[in-house]
Amino acid sequence: MAQSAKSLIILCKISYNTLYFHKQGQQRIAMEYEIIGFIALGLISGIAAGFFGIGGGTIIVPAMFAFGLPIHHAIGISIIQMVFSSIFGSILNYKKNLLDLRDGIFIGLGGLIGASFSGLIHNLLSEVALGGLFLVLTFFSFYRFAFKIKPTISQTPPIQNRIQKNAILIGAGVFTGFFAISLGIGGGLLIAPILGYYLGYDSKKVVPLSLFFVIFSSVSGVASLYGSGIINHDIMRIGIYIGLSSIVGVSIGIYLIHKASAKIHRIALLWIYAFALIVTSVELLYKTHIL
Repeated sequence: MAQSAKSLIILCKISYNTLYFHKQGQQRIAMEYEIIGFIALGLISGIAAGFFGIGGGTIIVPAMFAFGLPIHHAIGISIIQMVFSSIFGSILNYKKNLLDLRDGIFIGLGGLIGASFSGLIHNLLSEVALGGLFLVLTFFSFYRFAFKIKPTISQTPPIQNRIQKNAILIGAGVFTGFFAISLGIGGGLLIAPILGYYLGYDSKKVVPLSLFFVIFSSVSGVASLYGSGIINHDIMRIGIYIGLSSIVGVSIGIYLIHKASAKIHRIALLWIYAFALIVTSVELLYKTHIL
C-alpha cells in the first residue's frame, strides 16, 4: 500500500512537471509571436513615416487599440516609438543640412514643457474621450490631404524680431506638445500652420523642425506618462521593440519614396488614414456599447 502511494506521488510529480514545462513552452512560443508582431508593426509604421512623412502613431495607436490595449497604453507605446524614429530622422536631416538647430532648440524646449502635462491629461480624460480626440485629429489630417489643403505661408510674416521669433517657436512647441503628444501623434499637423503664418516657413523647413521637436516632446511625454503610472515596464518593452524596428522601416520608406509615383503615394496615404479612422471608430463604438 505504501509502495503504491509512493508510486502515485512520483507519477503526479512527473505529470505536473510535464504539464508545467509544456505550459512554459506554450507561453514562450506565444511571447515569441508577440515580439514578431511588435517588430512587424514597427517596420510598417517606420515605412509609413519614411514614405509619407507622417507620425507612426497614425498606425500604431489604432493597431494597439484594436489588439485590445487601452488607448492610454496604445498612445504610450506610440510616444516611446517616436523617441527612436525622431532621433534617427533628425540625424539624417542634419547630415543633409535640412535642420536649423537654432530654431530647433527653441521649439524643442516648448515641446519639452507642453508634453510634460501628458500624464495629467491622460488621468483627466477617459478612454472614449482620448479616442474621440485622436479620431478628430486623424479626420482633419485625412480631410486636409484628400482635398489638398495646404497651410497658409505668409510672404510677409508678421514676426521678424529674433526674440519674438523665439517666443513663437517656444509657444508653438508648448501648444503642440500639450495636445499632439498626449494623443500619440507627431504634431506636424499643428506646427505647420503656426510657423507658416507667423514666420513664413514652408514645408521644407517645417518638416525637419517638427521631427526635431518630437525628440524633446516624446522624451518629456514618456517621462510624464511613466510618472503617472500609465507607462509601465511591459509597455516600455513593447515600445522599445516597435521603436527599434521602426528605424529600419524609416530607411526602407525613404528608399521607396523615390520608386513610387505621386499617384501611388497619394492613394496609399489615403488608405492609411482610412485604416486609422475605421479601426478607431469601430473600437470606440464597442467601448460605448453601441456595437
